Amino acid sequence: MKKVYTSAAKALEDVVFDGMTIAVGGFGLCGIPENLILALRETGVKDITVVSNNCGVDDFGMGLLLQTRQIKKMVSSYVGENAEFMRQYLSGELELEFNPQGTLAERLRAGGAGIPGFYTKTGVGTIIAEGKEHKDFDGETYILERGIRTDLAIVKAYKGDEKGNLTYRMTAMNFNPECAAAGKITIAEVEEIAPLGSLDKMAIHTPEIYVQRIVQGEHVKRIEQRTTRAG
Repeated sequence: MKKVYTSAAKALEDVVFDGMTIAVGGFGLCGIPENLILALRETGVKDITVVSNNCGVDDFGMGLLLQTRQIKKMVSSYVGENAEFMRQYLSGELELEFNPQGTLAERLRAGGAGIPGFYTKTGVGTIIAEGKEHKDFDGETYILERGIRTDLAIVKAYKGDEKGNLTYRMTAMNFNPECAAAGKITIAEVEEIAPLGSLDKMAIHTPEIYVQRIVQGEHVKRIEQRTTRAG
């Protein structure tokens, strides 16, 4: 099966539909699939549920889909620096399902591993636990969290080969491997498509079985918060 596509727009053809769920890799602006996000905006798909740690910033990354009102619901752990995200949530325009960060990562990992649910102590005694099953283990109370599977996952990797094996670079790995595994269809954008056999097998973080499409893109790599000391 040919996995390499010539553009992000081509890679998204015939896989998007209104009301779908999408897992999006990245953390803030680090490791986000920026070309696929832009192409997703151009499809005009609407009423989508996005599973992502946060929603970037107002004018870049996932924030662009908030501007166009294409997102119906966010499943996130952090509102962050995005003023439009905050405004839409507080005004009732956007649904938000808050998750502790580690719980969100594990829900994605579990979904990708075929695990329908798991018990965790995180959130016990808080509003996170409301409406969820409670169970005691060794005298401690845990709550049941469900694994997450999405219709589509879009991720960003440093390098990938023609079969879809992916390797991430440093902190840009963040949520990308978990999102890649959780998608029924996964599209990866990479900085470089490497020749088959050239990737170090020990450095392949997402194996080809999880990836259906891959595209090479140019990346801005913006800094979300630039802090410098006085000269």
